Amino acid sequence: MLTDTELRDLIKRGDIDTVLTVFPDLYGRLVGKRIAAGFFQDEVLAHGMHACDYLLACDMEMDPVPGYRFASWADGYGDVHCVPDLATLRLATWLERTALVLCDVHDAERETRVDVAPRSILKRQMERAAAAGVRPMGASELEFFILRETYESAQRKGFDNLEPYGWYVEDYHTLQGYKVEGLVGAIRRHLESSGIPVEFSKGEWGPGQHEINVRYAELLEMADRHVIYKQLAKEVAIQQGLAVTFMAKFDERYAGSSMHVHSSLWSLDGTPLFAGGGDPSGGDLRQLPDSFRWWLGGLMQHARACTLLFAPYVNSYKRFRAGSFAPTGIAWSYDNRTAGFRVIGRGPSLRVECRIPGADANPYLAFAATLAAGLDGLANHIEPPPMFRGDVYAAAAVPTVPRTLPEAIAEFEASPLFGDAFGPHVVEHLVHFARTEQRKFEEVVTSWERRRFLERV
Repeated sequence: MLTDTELRDLIKRGDIDTVLTVFPDLYGRLVGKRIAAGFFQDEVLAHGMHACDYLLACDMEMDPVPGYRFASWADGYGDVHCVPDLATLRLATWLERTALVLCDVHDAERETRVDVAPRSILKRQMERAAAAGVRPMGASELEFFILRETYESAQRKGFDNLEPYGWYVEDYHTLQGYKVEGLVGAIRRHLESSGIPVEFSKGEWGPGQHEINVRYAELLEMADRHVIYKQLAKEVAIQQGLAVTFMAKFDERYAGSSMHVHSSLWSLDGTPLFAGGGDPSGGDLRQLPDSFRWWLGGLMQHARACTLLFAPYVNSYKRFRAGSFAPTGIAWSYDNRTAGFRVIGRGPSLRVECRIPGADANPYLAFAATLAAGLDGLANHIEPPPMFRGDVYAAAAVPTVPRTLPEAIAEFEASPLFGDAFGPHVVEHLVHFARTEQRKFEEVVTSWERRRFLERV
């Protein structure tokens, strides 16, 4: 991490000549500019930069999408003001002579935060948490597949018959981990040297699938770490002639890739609020702090409505399959990986792991949904249901995770939670974004359809 003074010293010595100045879009991608270090030092540090507002109202292909109130052709697609958050300023050690800083997106005229920007949405929930006297902490476990491809070779193949870096399930296998340590080790080391502390890496439940876990933090800091991690991993893979994918379901033959979200509450002065009380493994939560029970109760009550922000694309819902370690039922259990909510730890380490989000989720929106649901649980003293014992995949009497994107959109839009927590304008914006994703999919004829029907219908 860098202070502005340290950055100036590095620029003066010639060690930094570029500042990657970015903000997350609705997909969680980092968009922005590579700014010459001298210009950043002289102008952008004090005054920020400008970018086109369509970046928060376009699709994956950068196509300006009609129907948003925030930005449109009728309004001329003007600028937003991007204000660097110097708490995020860091060396980007995987790039040559480069620093990186994340920005908050402001209205260029009123100088207020743009409410539909993902970082603004999460910041609003962090402010609501502080007003409630709690400090949300968390971590995201992010999985990905490594491919013996480049992104260009994948494109030339029509993104079909892609080769994973491995041919057998390698969960916890250190031998297969050795084969990709040139890439995974480089990602770990660049994360550490770019201000993102790492816990470990390991093989996962698919051929060529891996996970790197970074240390927990306040949820805004964790979201920042998460999006930098994803971009860093892709760029280091490019440097090595490989590719990684964070698709929720890269291939129907293999496990999906998740973004398990761990969450807990601390006091504003840094005391873990879930500590104390009895043993949660027996299922009796009455001896545990009220804040833990109500937090879990809120997460579970609003889980179906939150799923749109945990699983934002058509592909996301192909991950939810029985026996795949991705949840299908909304139940809680202690240290049970078949449950949508896995309670783990004891005392100061007690936390809730939500296993619904996929690796494709925008972390700012997934964390904001988690906060909105949990804070509602605290405010309204929502008690969780009894602990589920056994295989949740085989359960017939528990609520299910939405099975499709349209089902999740309907749950999100109908929930009164998000209108109050996010504001109706933000809800409208996110719903339009999701409906656009569904519409774009429905307009395309897929290779599966051609294989199935071209000759035989």
